[in-house]
Parts: sequence; structure tokens; C-alpha cells
Amino acid sequence: MYNVDDLIELEIKKIVPRGLGLAFAEGLTVFVALAAPGDKVTVHLTEVKGKTAFAEIEKVIEPGPDRITPPCPYVGTCGGCDFQQMTYAAQLEAKVGIIRDNLHRIGKIEYESEIPIIPSPAEFGYRLRAQWHVDPKKREIGYYERNSRNLVAIDHCPILTPELDDALQRVRAEFDWANFWPDKGAIDSACGDAGAVSLYSPDVDLGDPEITLSVGGERYTFAAHAFFQGNKHLIEKLVDLAIGDATGEKALDLYSGVGLFTLPLARKFAKVTAVEEYAPAVEFAKMNVANAGITNVEIAQWPVGKFLESISGPVDFVLLDPPRFGTEKRTVLDLIRLRPKVVSYVSCDASVLARDLRRFLDDGYEIESITALDLFPQTHHVETVARLRIGKIGGH
Repeated sequence: MYNVDDLIELEIKKIVPRGLGLAFAEGLTVFVALAAPGDKVTVHLTEVKGKTAFAEIEKVIEPGPDRITPPCPYVGTCGGCDFQQMTYAAQLEAKVGIIRDNLHRIGKIEYESEIPIIPSPAEFGYRLRAQWHVDPKKREIGYYERNSRNLVAIDHCPILTPELDDALQRVRAEFDWANFWPDKGAIDSACGDAGAVSLYSPDVDLGDPEITLSVGGERYTFAAHAFFQGNKHLIEKLVDLAIGDATGEKALDLYSGVGLFTLPLARKFAKVTAVEEYAPAVEFAKMNVANAGITNVEIAQWPVGKFLESISGPVDFVLLDPPRFGTEKRTVLDLIRLRPKVVSYVSCDASVLARDLRRFLDDGYEIESITALDLFPQTHHVETVARLRIGKIGGH
């Protein structure tokens, strides 16, 4: 019988979904935070549920071969980076393992082919976007602590681009605390070409200026309050991988945002319909399409599920890039009903991807390829692009 706060010695076997280390004690499976493969550790149990427990490291008895000293002093306190204790090669290997684990456990998918992972050219200083939290009682701006909503004020964040890190210091120094009334708040930040920065908060006027970013020969205008991909080094690679050599008459860009995929799709298809519910993103998408001189794009300001209920095929290609929580089951089934020839599914949550891939496979689609991109170095998050093609069951 094990109890919370018990101390036990373990060896970490591998890294599993949520970025946790997997270990075994007698009659107990233990998930350990901030572990590295091969670590021999003393842990204290923080939660025990039957034969499963969660734990924190008390002492590293013998470090595994992939363990390093995290370069950021806030690792373990800040809730952001949970992989800095591992070499970058080990991070990449763990992420492919996480994808395969989710495919097997959630999707019941035995995918035998290779899952290549494209590394980030920069392990630090890559992040174009961030959200900072505001604590008026402490008069501090920073990130949430790990597993809590308490604020940790940081001097510098090494994964931010230098321009965003400078902006964090500037906002902290210049913030108008006397006129900030909410109990807590948040600031969205984004960085564009030439180091231009946009800052937005619903609680205080920070300007939120429009910025522009060049990606693969296209120019995108957006601002901090509208979503854009975060790793400046891999956005072009993501677009190229998601679209590939696809061409045809009709393409759908679902959850299209400010048009990251819409513009390049319009160069390859006779007609593109971009579907996005969030009004500010739609306005930026219209601007980006117009500025690019593109005339074969229709932008539909609809919830994706409602849009799919209302249309019929044929569709040659679908680019599906949902938010982290994914799509509703009905939305996936309505998409499958259209029988698009090819679906390119871009996902930042491997568990959601595995769930939805199962639905596609059950309805006659085959997985052509799965490729990972490390858009989020130093964290357990990973971007995945799965390419699906209608199979023999689907009539092609």
C-alpha cells in the first residue's frame, strides 16, 4: 500500500504523454515530472490512485545518459518548459515516442512506418508568441508556476525571441499599475519582421499594433490578439509539409486563422474556401488575401462544424488545423461525409490527433504519412502533420 508523500526509489524507463517519466515500483506504475530516461531517482508521491501514482523528484541518485543541467534557472518552478533537463536529441526522440504512444493507446492504430521529426534550427530564442500573466497584488508580470495559478516573475525567458524578451522587461518597467483594476490579467505578445512587437490585453491599452511576418514568399499581417504559429524557424517548413504537392480544383482551409495556409493553397487550387469563426482573424485574412492580389479565395466566417453541415462535395483537398482541443466528433464525421480525396491534418496535440485519425480510418481513409515538427523545443508539446488519402473502401 502506497500513500501520498511516500518516498521511493525508481528508474525512469521512458518519457510518455504529458512529458512525464514512466517508472515502476512493486504493484505501482509511477509518472514522474521533469525526469529523463535512465534516471535513477528518489521521488515523493503526490497522488495515488489505485495502482497508478504521480510523483516529484526529491533526489537524482544517478542521472540518465540524456540528463543535462537546465540552462534556465526557473525550470521546475515555471510551468512552461518541462524538457530542459534533457539533451535536445533526447527531446526529439521522446516526442516521436509520445506520438506513437497516443496512436497505439488512444487511436488503437499500429502505424509501422517511420515518423520523422524535423528539429528546430534554434533550441532557444525561437518563440514569436507568448502570453504573460499579470498579478496586480505583487505588481509582477510573468508565467504561472507549474501546477498552480501563482505567478512566477522571471527576469528573462530564454525561449522567447530577443525582441519579445526585451518587450517583457519593458512592459514590466512601464506598466500602469495605478490604473489596473482586475484581480488578475493577461498580456498576449507577438513578434514580426524586423523585430516589430505587438502587445494586447483586454484589461489595459497596450496599443496592439499590426505587425507583418514574411513566410515562404507570402506576407502576413496580424496582431497579438490573433493566433499565429510561434516558431519563427519552422513556419515555412510547416506550410510546405502541410500542403506538399497538392493541386486541384477545390480546397478547404478549416480553422484558417489569418490565412497562413490560405495564401499558398490559393496558388495551387482553382478555388479555396477558408473557414474561420474568430472575427479579428477573419479581418486579417481578408487583408492578407487582398494584399497578395489573390482573387480565388472565399472566406467564410462560420464555426467549422456549422459550415461543414451546410455544404456538399466534391472537395479535392482539406487542410485541417484545429485548436489544441481539436474538433467535435460531429465535425469530423461531417468532414468525412464530404469524401475529400486528401486531408492534411495539422495538430499540436497528439492525443486529439490519434482520436480523430481513428475516425478517419474507420470511414475508409488511409494514413499516407505522419511527420512531426519540433515547434516547441524545451517542452513536451509537438506539432504533427498527418496526411490522409481516401482508400479503397471510399471508392477510389
